[in-house]
Amino acid sequence: MCSIFGYCGEVADRAAFEKGFGETVSRGPDDTRVTDTKKGLLGFHRLAIMGLTPSGMQPFELGGCFAVCNGELYGFRREREKLKNKGYSFKSDSDCEIILPMYLEYGTDMFGMLDAEFACIIYDGRTGEYVAARDPIGIRPLYYGWDRNGVMLFASEPKNLVGLADKIMPFPPGHYYKGGEFVCYCDIAKPLTICRDGLETACGKIREKLIEGVEKRLVADANVGFLLSGGLDSSLVCAIAAKKSEKPIRTFAIGMSGDAIDLKYARQAADYIGADHTEVYMTPEEVISSLEEVIRILGTYDITTVRASMGMYLVCKAIHRQTDIRVLLTGEISDELFGYKYTDFAPDANAFQQEAEKRIRELHMYDVLRADRCISVNSLEARVPFGDLEFVKYVMCLDPEMKLNKYGKGKYLLRHAFEGLGYLPDEILWREKAAFSDAVGHSMVDYLKEHAEKKYTDREFSELKHKYTYAEPFTKESLLYREIFEQYYPGQAEMIAGFWMPNKNWKGCDVNDPSARVLSNYGDSGK
Repeated sequence: MCSIFGYCGEVADRAAFEKGFGETVSRGPDDTRVTDTKKGLLGFHRLAIMGLTPSGMQPFELGGCFAVCNGELYGFRREREKLKNKGYSFKSDSDCEIILPMYLEYGTDMFGMLDAEFACIIYDGRTGEYVAARDPIGIRPLYYGWDRNGVMLFASEPKNLVGLADKIMPFPPGHYYKGGEFVCYCDIAKPLTICRDGLETACGKIREKLIEGVEKRLVADANVGFLLSGGLDSSLVCAIAAKKSEKPIRTFAIGMSGDAIDLKYARQAADYIGADHTEVYMTPEEVISSLEEVIRILGTYDITTVRASMGMYLVCKAIHRQTDIRVLLTGEISDELFGYKYTDFAPDANAFQQEAEKRIRELHMYDVLRADRCISVNSLEARVPFGDLEFVKYVMCLDPEMKLNKYGKGKYLLRHAFEGLGYLPDEILWREKAAFSDAVGHSMVDYLKEHAEKKYTDREFSELKHKYTYAEPFTKESLLYREIFEQYYPGQAEMIAGFWMPNKNWKGCDVNDPSARVLSNYGDSGK
């Protein structure tokens, strides 16, 4: 995980730039460099994962052009050989060094060629213009704004731009910026065609593509670990990796000491796959005392994201302090593809598909944001196998009738894909989903709600919530989060597309809390 910054013109305030760029040094604690392109600045904080030598330091330069990239470019060695045959030479074993040769060879067409999680900024010395791009899901963060003189700014996190730009917005995933406009090069949420594969064929391809997605993310020159919640998604990632690894993989789980649902399941999964497993416990005091820092790190006021970040932030903090792990594989993005508890209420297949497309497009503001910030602030890199581009494209194009929960079990296609193959015990493979913010301990959410209740009287809540015309808080908890957010990101609420909530237009989903616990079909999920 690294941090990038592009100041695409004359710098209005160098001290403010230095301060803003310094906000994300934890993303890249190994080295820092700022290059003057003669028409602005490119900054880079490095966390060395591929090509650990100093020759892999960015910005890269080639023929008067410069580039910075926060990303993992899978299959880069194959692409590098093609470029060598075209006459390009390379100084390092960094995957990101192929960015400039590809740009010089293919122009903006290169972005659609990448199999990657990336955000990059390129200065084209031939034309004197800047080009920026982000991966189709938005797994790697990128934000933009304009300084007081109208100069475009790009940076890894909004905290880089606070004080420099009046309005900060997320760079749209699957787009590149060139010539003053954003151009979509890949709308991964929208299938070009509907795939009519039968159940067994579809499940076979799901299994094959997920295994490939995990395998390519195991390649690193730094040590790799795994977040294991004990739920289906992270357990499958760990099980696949364990089968491919010559030695026990290192897994990590977190929970409240009293009622952490997932700790027992994480231990069961870890024992089954022979993992070197570590349990981390958090206390009510840690949860409350970490709240303000977590919201500052996240740059969001969304209830679900904040709740689910508490455990992830604390477990990653422990991993950073106690181990030599630098890369973490996680289980995000499965829910958006295969369904949440609330999508069981989808009135028909088309509604399910439309909801999935919406969730995929908004992922970068919610679960993906959570994973990126909680992991990167602890100087670790997140890799997301369920976000593999070929995997996502395939699942999104499957006939949505097949993805509806008509089987008496959510995510049936994913479960059936690995059924009877020895990857996981049936208790894990067929276990009902528990929301992460609940599964680390139901009491954690209750402590947060209680803390908010003590903060405001009913009258104070009624008065204060109306201060915010965009995404108005609707509970005391949401008001608390919003007020903390505004301390660090004043006037920037539009960076987030409101609150992550079940689709209130569906019968059974008009609820006032985002937790699946409030849904009538939660059932045995919390046991």
